[in-house]
Amino acid sequence: MVSDSSEGAAAGESEDDLVPVSVRLGNVVPPEDPEDWTRPLTWAAAAGMLLGPAVALLWFAVWTPDRLAILPGSFVLAAVTAAGATLTGSTQQGTLRAVAATVAAALFAALADIIVGALTTPARQAVEASPTLGQAFGGAAAGFGGAVAAAGLAGALAHVHSRSARMLAPAAVAVGVAILLLPVIFGPAA
Repeated sequence: MVSDSSEGAAAGESEDDLVPVSVRLGNVVPPEDPEDWTRPLTWAAAAGMLLGPAVALLWFAVWTPDRLAILPGSFVLAAVTAAGATLTGSTQQGTLRAVAATVAAALFAALADIIVGALTTPARQAVEASPTLGQAFGGAAAGFGGAVAAAGLAGALAHVHSRSARMLAPAAVAVGVAILLLPVIFGPAA
């Protein structure tokens, strides 16, 4: 059986090469804080993920939906969820980061929308979902779909210097696709 140290030595590395320089010199440097909450872009990224759930909470607290059909709040929830995700994606530099941030923010917002719908539903139903939960799911699914559709554009524009240009075009695509997905999710309006 070969030990780990002999494998490293066989590959041309000594045990000291496996230990970071700062530790070998006796100076352990703590890693930088990955999220600096004093930066405005950090707040913009967080706000982008929380816009959809905030709108869902406001909608369900003020006016409880009474049916599973497309309502004005359905459009607002889907649009805000999609646009918020593109806002988060626009704060990232680099193609892959912008795409990943847009999709991850959309997933987080969609799940949070559904959780808000489940927590604010006035009545629990065993056989079918309550209108509140149905609206939350429909708006979340449409918003997520819109943000995923716009993620490629967000990645393509990640190297553009203007932040508003990086956000507005993907947001327009995301909102447009989210609104087009609502009739597919809820069925045609009666």
